[in-house]
Amino acid sequence: MTTIGWTEHESTHSARWHSENASPAPGRIVVVDDRTTADAAHRLARAGTGLLWRGDFHNARQLIRAMQRRQRNPRVAAAGQETASLFDSRRAERAARAELLGRVLVVLEPGYRLRLRRAPDVRPACEHAYGTSAAGPAGGGLERICISLPELLGVLSAHQWHLRGVDIAALGARIHPDYSVFSPVRGEYIDLVARAPLPAGVERPLVFDLGTGTGVLAAVLARRGARVVATDINPRAVTCARANLHRLGVADRTRVVEADLWPDGRADLVVCNPPWLPARPTSALELGIYDPDSDMLRRFLRGLPDHLVPGGEGWLILSDLAEHLGLRTRDELRAHIAAAGLRVAGRYDTVPRHPRATDTADPLHEARRQEITSLWRLVPG
Repeated sequence: MTTIGWTEHESTHSARWHSENASPAPGRIVVVDDRTTADAAHRLARAGTGLLWRGDFHNARQLIRAMQRRQRNPRVAAAGQETASLFDSRRAERAARAELLGRVLVVLEPGYRLRLRRAPDVRPACEHAYGTSAAGPAGGGLERICISLPELLGVLSAHQWHLRGVDIAALGARIHPDYSVFSPVRGEYIDLVARAPLPAGVERPLVFDLGTGTGVLAAVLARRGARVVATDINPRAVTCARANLHRLGVADRTRVVEADLWPDGRADLVVCNPPWLPARPTSALELGIYDPDSDMLRRFLRGLPDHLVPGGEGWLILSDLAEHLGLRTRDELRAHIAAAGLRVAGRYDTVPRHPRATDTADPLHEARRQEITSLWRLVPG
């Protein structure tokens, strides 16, 4: 790990640098507090300086908001601007804003103690996100570490999501996402899996759930009587899915393994809900949204024929938002399916119910308004 240093009260101090999205440590750090204006903080951050906060915790949050307002306003779509170009520019603006705000820093003392006025007890959230073992940052909180304030706020927010859980109508229960594991907040794709007919003539079908995340689809399928092997490349997702499946009482019908897509063997049904947008993620959490060059989608399609028993089928759950954003065409998707030696045996569609689909202030509103999420039934041949 990288060690960073700064001068405070005429003494030299140091801490281990930690960033979940692999942001580099700032080369220069100055100490700031409640007397620092938002204009001064914004100017220093734009110059690449790290701002180590030593004032009131709630004032630090206000400083973040004030700095954010000083960034350029979100771009309004120009007449004739292509949707794909607008999408790229919006992502670039968000990335630049995150980089700038990420230069506001805090120090966590051993035991994940945050020594700021009016600071909450962040230890439970940090232990949930970072762990308590030697595998965690700086030995699981045994050393002083420095992180960005936005990352800490994200850790606190994620812990609240974990504690509250997400209500899943198809389960009549809640799923509890872990830190950096994509939360199943869009219930329409879950409802598709809950309603689609399982392969006929198989009493207890064996199902592979690829990229299981929180385990929500594995739980739905297990509740429908299937035996499920769920995979994920993210160790945190594997731990999260196992805990959710145990909590929901279906651990005896499910197995979760850490794997890059495929488990061993063949199944009656293979389910995959890959990231919907072919673009590069900037954090572990964005791996649930962005799939560079449709890599996971294409690997699923190519591998499907060799992982099905005779008469088996695959379910591809995919939004067509990428098509409306100009990032992928329907012809390209069908070409990927055909190139894998597959054909479409059926399709079930649903429309989004999330708030952004009706937000007319969103420059990408028209694309979101037209979005359809589909369950594609794929079979060899």
